[in-house]
Amino acid sequence: MTNKKMMSTVCSRRTMSIVVGILALSGMWFSATQGAAAAKPAPEVVYPVKTFQNGEARFYSHPAGNGITIKYFILKSSDGVIRAAFDACDVCWREGKGYTQKGDFMICKNCGRRFASNRINDVQGGCNPAPLVRTIRGDDVVLQVKDILEGKKYFDFGKRGAR
Repeated sequence: MTNKKMMSTVCSRRTMSIVVGILALSGMWFSATQGAAAAKPAPEVVYPVKTFQNGEARFYSHPAGNGITIKYFILKSSDGVIRAAFDACDVCWREGKGYTQKGDFMICKNCGRRFASNRINDVQGGCNPAPLVRTIRGDDVVLQVKDILEGKKYFDFGKRGAR
């Protein structure tokens, strides 16, 4: 092989190495930027209105970080309004028991108090289910994640002894 051909082969290999390196780096950059975009949490949680047509409360949870999970429920009340509340109240939250539904009432699993479904979201304080802001947008019930995270205080059981 002549010197000229050998130099040409070496240059070609170097050029190929550089091209491969650039492609690899651009692929890593693309992957990293896509991963960052995918990791960004959604600003809202959306449920189809039709999910709640039968009047049964549906219970959900949302991670709040530091091992805390926020629990809430959504239901269509007897007056036809879709309502949402945290699965906790100002009085009994420390027990971590929440509510259960019997007919048209939500019942505190700790103290047994009953709350008519058409009062959820309207009455707050005491043992009433703590209201959770919700909106209806078209055929969807929309909860803002920032509003869900406001309920973190009801599920931080490390504060059970605090008053």
